Amino acid sequence: MTAAKALEKPALRSTSGADLSFRIVVGVITFFSFLIVAYPMYFIVIASFSDSTLVNQGQVILWPKGVSLYGYEQIFQREDIWRGYLNTIMYSFFGTALNLAVTLPAAYVLSRKGFAARRIIMKLFVFTMYFNGGMIPTYMLIKDVGLLDCPLVMILYGAVNVYNLIITRTFFETSIPDELYEAATLDGCSHFRYFGTIVLPLSKAVIAVIMLYYLVGHWNDFFTALLYLNSDAYQPLQIVLRNLLLLNQAMAGTTGVGGGAYAQQYADQIKFGVIIVSTVPVLCVYPFIQKYFEKGVMIGAVKG
Repeated sequence: MTAAKALEKPALRSTSGADLSFRIVVGVITFFSFLIVAYPMYFIVIASFSDSTLVNQGQVILWPKGVSLYGYEQIFQREDIWRGYLNTIMYSFFGTALNLAVTLPAAYVLSRKGFAARRIIMKLFVFTMYFNGGMIPTYMLIKDVGLLDCPLVMILYGAVNVYNLIITRTFFETSIPDELYEAATLDGCSHFRYFGTIVLPLSKAVIAVIMLYYLVGHWNDFFTALLYLNSDAYQPLQIVLRNLLLLNQAMAGTTGVGGGAYAQQYADQIKFGVIIVSTVPVLCVYPFIQKYFEKGVMIGAVKG
């Protein structure tokens, strides 16, 4: 017994040492990976409060210098900024709600093995991922259906994302046991009731994932508004911030020699402030659904 224990000890020590070395290496790699990802965002934050001249000279590294709130004052004192915020919140909320209302039932139907046409319909969906009518035919279609310069175009356009549909369908196929449906049908449960009372409560992970995808897509939607919206009253935040940035850069370029450098200084500060203003709301939403994110992505994307 003693000899056997003596023989086992070196193996245990060797394994423990290997595990410790592995954890140290992984910890170091993770730490530097975090710095690579986090520092650019942190730099933008401190640069938005700092003197742009010092930023351009490379003197702002860890802490803001020449602290000034001029950039944020110029951003938030404009009425169109607040209107753009309101428009974007409405487009994101109602657009994401429509996306979920269409994607989830469609994915459920396409996941049912008893639905004979599901493979054909799925191929038609996938076909649209690679081929579309093009920009000009799409513009003509939007115009013909009366959505040109209409805020509904920001909600209705792209109601289904095929990639998200595939993720959700795969989740339903691989994570919801068929035995649940069989047991539910024995109790007289219909497809609608089964979908609403059993499938959806068990699919919080994938719902959180695709909700985040759709929400970020609507929040950052720039091109749709640029093409189909002309009225300033309907413009989302991204267009308003882009116009503000271009305006300040133009003013900096047309000012005199001495004043040009001064104007460029504040134009750069506004540029960094615009980045913060447009990204902070989405960053605030992410922590609340982070616990579902990894599980939903892995189940929906790896299998199937």
